[in-house]
Amino acid sequence: MFIFTGVSLRKRRRGMLKIGDFSKLCRTTVKTLRYYDEIGLVTPDLISRENGYRYYKPEKLALVSEIRSLKEMGFSLEEISSVLTGRPDAGELMDILEIKKRSIENSIVREQNSVSQLKKWISELKTELEMEKVTIKQLPDIIAATYRKIIPDFNYLYTMAPEMGDKMRKQGVVCREPAYCFNIYHDPECKDKDIDVEIVEAVVKKLPDADGIIYKEMKGFKRAACIYHRGPYENFGRTYSAVFKWIEDNKLEIIGQPRESYIDGCWNKEDPNDWLTEIQVPVK
Repeated sequence: MFIFTGVSLRKRRRGMLKIGDFSKLCRTTVKTLRYYDEIGLVTPDLISRENGYRYYKPEKLALVSEIRSLKEMGFSLEEISSVLTGRPDAGELMDILEIKKRSIENSIVREQNSVSQLKKWISELKTELEMEKVTIKQLPDIIAATYRKIIPDFNYLYTMAPEMGDKMRKQGVVCREPAYCFNIYHDPECKDKDIDVEIVEAVVKKLPDADGIIYKEMKGFKRAACIYHRGPYENFGRTYSAVFKWIEDNKLEIIGQPRESYIDGCWNKEDPNDWLTEIQVPVK
């Protein structure tokens, strides 16, 4: 970690994320990120001497996602630090995970959830080697039905989306074909509670606003870096890391809020490993 001031800071922070933006993308609170810094697990890459602002390189999104997954599998922060410090390759990491899995399988029944998490982690490691490449697409102008709420937690999205659908059906809304639905998060940083989220659904015509559904025209983007994410939403961090690294490597500039466009999910696929989401990042 380095501390810079003035012109030196401005040059060095190009391509980096402020702690709030970083927090939002990796879905980890600023408070948790500051604690990870205190224990040396995830440290900022730059700190401004004038205002104390912290900046992170986009590739560290993957590191935070790894920490989240390992925590869910029952690893302590001390164990996680030991694993990540050694930076094992994929084969060594799979060996470590298998050892942990066998230990959990020999424990009592309440640990079975951790076994399931390990199996998913191993599957994700195999899938990561076959990750889809980033492509540039045009995001169209749309007439949008939008539903924005402050929700208590991310689980409420499973209630909010059907709730929006019921309201739209009562209003006689006709969705555009092909379908285009995505979420936008408006909080300046990641929050675990009281989350400001907007669900956007492309429709064929603008109707009068009613029952919390707001209709508006939304401009598209000529270029967006797009990547598919397969699997549960809690692992978005690795996929965001891949697309942001690609954007940086290709010297592009982000010009709009990332969109999470849901293609397959709990409404048509029972297994979270079959869920498919396209992350779309407007660029120029």
